[in-house]
Amino acid sequence: MAANQQDKKKRPLLVRVGKALRPWFNNLIAKDSLVPNTPNLDNKLFPWVAALEKAAPLMVKEFQAVMAERERVPALRDLSPDHRRIAPDNRWKSFFLYGYGIAVPENCAKAPVTAQLVAGIPGLCSALFSILEPGGEIPPHKGVTKGMLNAHMGLGVPRDRDNCWIQVADDKLHWDEGKVFVFDDTYRHTVQNNTDDVRGILFIQFERPTRGLGRLMQRIFLGGVKKSAFVKDAKDNIERWNRIQAELEKA
Repeated sequence: MAANQQDKKKRPLLVRVGKALRPWFNNLIAKDSLVPNTPNLDNKLFPWVAALEKAAPLMVKEFQAVMAERERVPALRDLSPDHRRIAPDNRWKSFFLYGYGIAVPENCAKAPVTAQLVAGIPGLCSALFSILEPGGEIPPHKGVTKGMLNAHMGLGVPRDRDNCWIQVADDKLHWDEGKVFVFDDTYRHTVQNNTDDVRGILFIQFERPTRGLGRLMQRIFLGGVKKSAFVKDAKDNIERWNRIQAELEKA
């Protein structure tokens, strides 16, 4: 208990105030949302989904090329220490193309079609190849803001599809290659890959369509996140990792 209290004291004032105000922000955003405030959302609400699915074969090829050097894809917990609670080991790996709107040029160059397509998504926050190794698990958790929605597209689906899933609220969803589903990660969700194969997806976070006061609150909250140490540390770690990989390629 004492350690938890010390951790809270170390947090910047902006972080502590932001956490306290988060429910208020989320309520306003949900109230002014232009799409339903449900765990899962209809793809037809987002016209860009059809374009992604149409180009899926090209994105699968780019993903497979990245996977050919899988050992060079970093674990999410190494890029973003704040995620260690939900990334307890190295089986959840992330190949970032965009992080909170900031491009990772070295990675975009390795997946140019995917990078170009996701760049056209309105309100794009982050886009990455998310890799979950066999036996990997992401424990139950909730996202922090109604201001963003998540989309997943299957790029590498285990043969034993039924034993690889994400549960969002009461719904258990399975990935299909080249197909997208959209969900609100502020609902409790968890992931398991109980197979012998790698699960690979295109993971996208984008701004929830909103209006009025909710839109203003969304912009304030996401603006604060983009300027936070959380994002800066992750950006620095991605750049450091890519520098190391570049040096290894020269060796």
